[in-house]
Amino acid sequence: MTTFHDIEEAAARIKGAVYKSPCTQSIPLSELTGMEIYCKLDNLQRTGSFKERGARNALVQLPDEQKKKGVIAASAGNHAQALAYQGRLLGVPATVVMPKFAPLIKINNCQKLGAAVILEGKDFAEAKARAHEIAAEQGLAYIDGYDDPAIIAGQGTAGLEVVAQVPDLDAVIVPVGGGGLLAGVSLAVKTLRPEAKIIAVEADHVASFSAALAAGKPVHIETRPTLADGLAIAEVGKNAFEIARRHTDKVVLVNEEQIALSILRLVELEKSVVEGAAATALAACLSGQLPNLVGKRVVLLLCGGNIDPNVLSRVIERGLVADGRLSRFTAIISDRPGGLADLTAQIAAVGASIKQVVHDRAFASSDVSAVNVLCTVETRDREHLEEVLARLHERGVHTSLAS
Repeated sequence: MTTFHDIEEAAARIKGAVYKSPCTQSIPLSELTGMEIYCKLDNLQRTGSFKERGARNALVQLPDEQKKKGVIAASAGNHAQALAYQGRLLGVPATVVMPKFAPLIKINNCQKLGAAVILEGKDFAEAKARAHEIAAEQGLAYIDGYDDPAIIAGQGTAGLEVVAQVPDLDAVIVPVGGGGLLAGVSLAVKTLRPEAKIIAVEADHVASFSAALAAGKPVHIETRPTLADGLAIAEVGKNAFEIARRHTDKVVLVNEEQIALSILRLVELEKSVVEGAAATALAACLSGQLPNLVGKRVVLLLCGGNIDPNVLSRVIERGLVADGRLSRFTAIISDRPGGLADLTAQIAAVGASIKQVVHDRAFASSDVSAVNVLCTVETRDREHLEEVLARLHERGVHTSLAS
């Protein structure tokens, strides 16, 4: 079982090799949530996530003979990149087995960092099984990304830094997938500041920690696709669970819409690009499930920033839709000259911006003089959209919102 002393020793081992990320106060996020928000920016690590902490701590403790043979791990991406990078620094060959759904940016980054990348399995469990087979065949050391005691101790160094940077903190919100980060950080924070609250946050599509708490032990769950792909672990680690369950005060589940909105908020307000897993920390604050933290000093662990640019663009659009700032509706207008011009003029008159207009004559009503127009518009918020629709209704234009 990992101890606080192990975390302190890990901090000494990784010093100088892992970036001591800042933990800065965010005025806009504080105004948004009503809490005094501080962001622990581990998305600024060299490989874009907190995983370097545990990877470095685990690698430096390997016997010299094993360092020559190399290591292997299964990972959805961040642990793989961390192991590849820190392995390169230490001269330890690294092989990573990634699920076939792993984000392309993470696959490419691992290869650039010098790791041998193997794509195997439809999910993390299948990738892990294959990694263990290869480890046995080639004599490689398997480095578990969230349940190895050395990994947990390494991740706990983030907790040491948080308490040093915000000594009067009231709560820390920690994303949880396999449980290694939650275990290490909760142990560190609770040891140094017992009165601080540890809030674990999960994506509701991959809530394996909640399932383990309900069962009293780690259990396998069926996962669903999620924006928080870094949390997509079907069963929390046994060691991590035993530590985390003792130090976690509350568990919050957030949905996909809340995660998308939080990614958008962090880009706009904090000027930080984070992946879905990291955005769950802010999503917990915005979900309405933490009213007791209003006015309190709250640290968000922004644990990773490795989001595929293509996914980011789609997520931002989804966030704008969820926010009521990007909407689509169908309007039935006259197909006579001037019909479309009048429609666009009315939309512009209330300050909305038209992003796209598509005519649909073939599937319009039986009235051959009418046409369906699918409009995508940008508005300030939902109230502004209602103003647009009301204006069109006053002009006799029938509209219906697209789902």
